[in-house]
Amino acid sequence: MQLFATVAAALALLTAPVFAAPTAPLRSVERYAAETKPQSYTVKLKEGVAKAAHLEWLAAHHGNSSTVTHPEWESNALREDTDVGVAGIFGTDALNALRASPDVEYIADDGIMHINADIDATHRTNAPWGLQRISQTAKLSSQDTSALTYTYTYDSSAGFRVDIHIVDTGLYTAHSEFGGRARWGTTFGGYASDPVEDDADGNGHGTHVSCVCVLLYGVAKKASLIAAKVLSDQSSGAVSDIVSGLNWVSQQAASSGRPSIASMSLGGSASTALDSAVASSHSDTQMNFQVAAGNDNADAGSTSPARAPSTVTVGASTIADARASFSNYGSVVDIFAPGQNVISAWIGSTTATNNISGTSMTTPHIAGLIATIISRDGNGTPAAISSKLQQLSTKGALSGIPSGTANDLAHNEV
Repeated sequence: MQLFATVAAALALLTAPVFAAPTAPLRSVERYAAETKPQSYTVKLKEGVAKAAHLEWLAAHHGNSSTVTHPEWESNALREDTDVGVAGIFGTDALNALRASPDVEYIADDGIMHINADIDATHRTNAPWGLQRISQTAKLSSQDTSALTYTYTYDSSAGFRVDIHIVDTGLYTAHSEFGGRARWGTTFGGYASDPVEDDADGNGHGTHVSCVCVLLYGVAKKASLIAAKVLSDQSSGAVSDIVSGLNWVSQQAASSGRPSIASMSLGGSASTALDSAVASSHSDTQMNFQVAAGNDNADAGSTSPARAPSTVTVGASTIADARASFSNYGSVVDIFAPGQNVISAWIGSTTATNNISGTSMTTPHIAGLIATIISRDGNGTPAAISSKLQQLSTKGALSGIPSGTANDLAHNEV
């Protein structure tokens, strides 16, 4: 989410009328219904438009009021066909010129996404209750989320040779729970959590959700983890940085040749740009995307990326087999998984843990299940694997599920 060479002379006559001062009606800007990055916008160009020429013109004629912050998006970052996009800081003159250009398909506010977790200060060790719940169909006899007596039964393949990309606040790669199978991938947004080293999780959220995937606290105990930091240590990030992160993840998945999964425990208001980026990555790489349904006790159909049709959107359940009071719901929610009082790794030391709640915690449960399915049964299309998840799920087990929402609780079949 590379600039291309351009032949300026050949484009001179073509671009002159297109890039002239705005005289045509200005297209509307897709407004984001929450916090935005000031004066920052995502711009999607129409099919066949030469992005390099467009950027050259923008710099030459509106350079004083524009700064392209994300020119690196590939031609497929925001597309279903071959159109391209960028993001940047655009003043009034530059923005109006883009709004008037017939080469532009849409312009959208650069919205801010947030993690979907309620972080508290409780620190514990040992395994969480959620692992036993997803490995049996019956309700748990114990209702103590801090008990250390739960047993997780799982297939021995356990996500072996599967990569799980954690698109989040980063992860603490040195934590003992990762067993050397976690590595840093990339950072977008200039988020420096340490004055010496930018590549770190200074929040803890990314580390927590990562560990729900692997080892003592995790579902797929042999999977590999790769961090794509797109959220700040204050737990938020711009859509443009998330799109760039997804573009990077797609490139890595394609070049590795390994089965790959993207886990996104983040969300915010509706964003066409983010939904399109997820759909594009899904289409181009056949990666499986899991996203959090959100923590607003509302219909997830009005949030992104939860509403993106190419994702597995995950709601939160409690140890009592109820929908968590905070969990979003609706027709876009595909499945539920444990999400309240989940113990996992944390930052601060190589053995630190934390007990937190949110649909953020549900998403890596499903990422781990999918990694296990792939390592056990072989890779398949995302649609086929999603169908397998639905087939394996425990039906009708949860209370508090609104009409029109699937009452399916994740299960690993073992």
